[in-house]
Amino acid sequence: MVDLESEVPPLPPRYRFRDLLLGDQGWQSDDSVQVEFYVNENTFKERLKLFFIKNQRSSLRIRLFHFFLKVLSCVLYICRVLMDDPTKGIGWSPIIWVNRSLPIWGLQVSVASISFFETMLLTYLSYKGNLWDQILRISFLLEIINTVPFFITIFWYPLRNLFIPVFLNCWLAKHAIENTINDLHRAIQRTQSAMFNQVLMLISTLICLIFTCICGIQHLERAGNKLTVFDSFYFCIVTFSTVGFGDVTPHIWPSKLLVVIMIAVALVVLPIQFEQLAYLWMERQKSGGNYSRHRAQTEKHVVLCVSSLKIDLLMDFLNEFYAHPRLQDYYVVILCPTEMDVQVRRVLQIPMWSQRVIYLQGSALKDQDLLRAKMDNAEACFVLSSRCEVDRTAADHQTILRAWAVKDFAPNCPLYVQILKPENKFHVKFADHVVCEEEFKYAMLALNCICPATSTLITLLVHTSRGQEGQQSQEQWQKMYGRCSGNEIYHIVLEHSVFFAEYEGKSFTYASFHAHKKYGVCLIGVRKKDNKNIWLNPGPRITMSSSDTCFYTNITKEENSTFKNQCEQTKSKSLNAGYHGPSRLPVHSVIASMGTVAIDLQDTGCRSSSGPNLALPPGAPAEGRRPSIAPVLEVADTSCIQTCDLLGDQSEDEAIPNDDELSTEEYIKGYPPNSPYIGSSPTFCHLLREKVPFHCLRLDKGWPHNCYEDAKAHSFKNKLIIVSAETAGNGLYNFIVPLRAYYRPKKELSPIVVLLDNPPDTHFLEAICWFPMVYYMVGSIDNLDDLLHCGVSFAANMVVVDKESTMSAEEDYMADAKTIVNVQTLFRLFSSLSIITELTHPANMRFMQFRAKDCYSLSLSKLEKKERERGSNLAFMFRLPFAAGRVFSISMLDTLLYQSFVKDYMISITRLLLGLDTTPGSGFLCAMKITEDDLWIRTYGRLYQKLCSSTGDIPIGVYRTESQSLPASESESSVNADDCEDTKESKKQFTYRTNHRNSTSSDQSDRPLLRKKSLQWARRLSRKVPRHVNKTAEKIGQQRISLCRRSERQELAELVKNRMKSLGLSTAGYDEMNDHQGTLSYILINPSPDSKLELNDIIYLIRPDPLTYVEKDAESSVGNHTGSGHDAKDETQL
Repeated sequence: MVDLESEVPPLPPRYRFRDLLLGDQGWQSDDSVQVEFYVNENTFKERLKLFFIKNQRSSLRIRLFHFFLKVLSCVLYICRVLMDDPTKGIGWSPIIWVNRSLPIWGLQVSVASISFFETMLLTYLSYKGNLWDQILRISFLLEIINTVPFFITIFWYPLRNLFIPVFLNCWLAKHAIENTINDLHRAIQRTQSAMFNQVLMLISTLICLIFTCICGIQHLERAGNKLTVFDSFYFCIVTFSTVGFGDVTPHIWPSKLLVVIMIAVALVVLPIQFEQLAYLWMERQKSGGNYSRHRAQTEKHVVLCVSSLKIDLLMDFLNEFYAHPRLQDYYVVILCPTEMDVQVRRVLQIPMWSQRVIYLQGSALKDQDLLRAKMDNAEACFVLSSRCEVDRTAADHQTILRAWAVKDFAPNCPLYVQILKPENKFHVKFADHVVCEEEFKYAMLALNCICPATSTLITLLVHTSRGQEGQQSQEQWQKMYGRCSGNEIYHIVLEHSVFFAEYEGKSFTYASFHAHKKYGVCLIGVRKKDNKNIWLNPGPRITMSSSDTCFYTNITKEENSTFKNQCEQTKSKSLNAGYHGPSRLPVHSVIASMGTVAIDLQDTGCRSSSGPNLALPPGAPAEGRRPSIAPVLEVADTSCIQTCDLLGDQSEDEAIPNDDELSTEEYIKGYPPNSPYIGSSPTFCHLLREKVPFHCLRLDKGWPHNCYEDAKAHSFKNKLIIVSAETAGNGLYNFIVPLRAYYRPKKELSPIVVLLDNPPDTHFLEAICWFPMVYYMVGSIDNLDDLLHCGVSFAANMVVVDKESTMSAEEDYMADAKTIVNVQTLFRLFSSLSIITELTHPANMRFMQFRAKDCYSLSLSKLEKKERERGSNLAFMFRLPFAAGRVFSISMLDTLLYQSFVKDYMISITRLLLGLDTTPGSGFLCAMKITEDDLWIRTYGRLYQKLCSSTGDIPIGVYRTESQSLPASESESSVNADDCEDTKESKKQFTYRTNHRNSTSSDQSDRPLLRKKSLQWARRLSRKVPRHVNKTAEKIGQQRISLCRRSERQELAELVKNRMKSLGLSTAGYDEMNDHQGTLSYILINPSPDSKLELNDIIYLIRPDPLTYVEKDAESSVGNHTGSGHDAKDETQL
């Protein structure tokens, strides 16, 4: 066999590994040739073309030189005319021959020679094979007419005085200046120049027409009226302006013919120019023009990028953005791809906005449009999503591309992005501030179920208000509610603060209580200098230092506050004696030492494990001297802070579990193993030891090991929380997490039922199967059977989420129509149910729980209109459903993103309040209810001290419910005492459930006048019936009377009960007569310390993180855990 290795030729030296390492001299000595490559042909013609035509800067210089030559030739012509004597000629000879002096002739010949050779050279360089196309151009013919005769006069001297129409060079100058402007725009990379070019073309055309007419009339009239240049100028201006005085007129027919020709040319050319100019002007108005570079460098502006601009979105942005004093000099540049809406155009014509807002039609994906908006010089860029789109995912995709385009074009521009779907949030994590709509929406709706009106509380905190709303009203609650709504969150460094500087070295709770007692401000959080995280109420263990940044709520920030001395304060207090509402001072003022109370001191008690212990101190007198409250210590006493084992399997509020409570032992605390989307913050929650099978999550389907087919069969201990949504989006995960957070007591966990129009996917079920008592059901709120199956008859809260499919309504405001009608039906069928609704448009809140003949609702409508006329940004705040927290619109939170431009901490604080983020050491939002046993505290300031001294909780507001003091409506006035007999029983039930104010609204108000008439008619008939009537007729008559006596609410209740019976459901938990129509609820944010507490007040608290004590006092927490059972009766009930 032939040896294959011997047949393989050896590798060349340059490919051997040894030679690559050692080098190969033979390869290195190979001859090499350097080759130069040219972009253009290296010929003389190409080099000339590159210099005269292709190169931008050299071509610009040559065109400018050509323009000055033409202007110089026109100037020389005027000089020749002024030096000429037209009286020397006879007949027609002055038209053909002129008197041209030798210097003028020499200069004209020189200019003509240069122009001629330049024209020939450019014609040669631009030649492309068609000679006639070059020769027959108007510019070439004019050049030949104005230059060749001068060459002839050089060789034949008698022709030196021949007339040559040199004034026609003005048209060549016009052509040159147009080419010069085009080259100039190419050199400076300016593309948006159509408007400027058209204006320049119009002006140059008009000048050329007038100049040609002046020179032509003057020359032709040399044989007639002997006009001067000024006379010709006067004649042309009078003629073209259509005035026509007639004092100067042409006398010979050539000049008359020239006037006719010039007028005809003007009537044809000028309208075309004006039409093009008008078209470009209209297009410019639509596109918005440019934001000049000079303005961008000397003035500050922000850019608002939206896919479609609605009037509500625009006004919310402008009102909130310009509410801050330091932003008054900023300009807002709106970049939108659609044409300006009629309403938007009308608003932007208002002088207040026309000088501040610039609308540009363009796309953020085009660098040219971003350059027009001067994005690289902008102070910030707001990229907003279009929530009115049916496909919200597609809207997010557009927002993501806009954010990427802005970041690519202007990487140093701060970016503020609004996203709709939480799963798309990680695509824009590079932005400086991001607000995910569904995250905030579902977390806020969830907290509404355990902390009433959380949505209203957050909305008022993130809106800029003057605190003057409702001050002109006659009702006290509207004044208090409007005044307290002006509280916002501000920040200041402790060493620069008058409020907090004196508390350096003191505990956080001590600083918070005494600042509220002395100045009326509520310290809610702090940020250390060496830590970027914000802590909400870190508790008494944190000591305040001079470099700390303090976050507080107040009517206005400290920099805009004035302080009153003690004498003025005492005088003010004496004038306001007996008034327990908020202060009546101006907005930009703070009362020093406002509302101080005499508080006795007592030994510090121990921290309750699950909630504040507000019980009356033992041995306290029932009457007479006010009971004492423990002082707030300057430095925390760790021996008196009672902790609990939050990480154990036992609930923190359980002492000795009984048989009914053994089921909670299967709960553990940990982080959810499955997150439905990227970017969700991990939250410590109550979880199951083992995940629930998917089929067991279905509420209305029974299985061999689970025979439950409805919510009632599960025998839940707590009332349900039902959330109705169209699809199981990832945002629903943020509804469940706050309700299953580790700091919620296990006994207070309410079952959650998700009512979906469409079946959920596997990813959603995988995320919720680890949470205890979370179920889903496929159904709709349109169907009464589905509502009854999911347990609406004994639910505590019903959350109705706005549906995406309703966004396709032709009229924008009709997107909420289906939701409003469905909620109204729920409100009529289940009057005791607390319904929390999300709407698309805040203006539709007035239709929630709508009563056409309710005089009080009409008075609130008038109040809203008055507040809007006064310029309030919160005119809708007095609507009862919004004030009570029963309706919410996510568009209200748009201001959260706008405020982040001035307050970069607002998004972080809001996420901490809603439980979307959990920072170690930061507290959480919860609530407690004032009972009869707690009324001994009397005032809000004493409550503040009690909470700070016992549990370290910080109160931030009060949710108050009281009866309506309103005139009777028409429906009420039509009811007499005879109609009340059949409702005595229901009235007793209703009175038992009303609050301490004894609200007397009953179902009798809904009875129409017709039923009263029918009842009287039936009674008269019964009196006429003979005594010998049979028992059957008497029974039928009684049934008819009972039917007439039934109110509309009783009819609805009977309908629901009959339907429950037909479905095999128990009617035991259905309460048809309990409602809240006679009450109103509202929020008082940071009320004054001397505000009196009332029964059933709900206090919003920021409670310290319990895990902080577990981490620091792990040993002591085990010992204290066994002794926490005696405080179970005092725990928070919300």
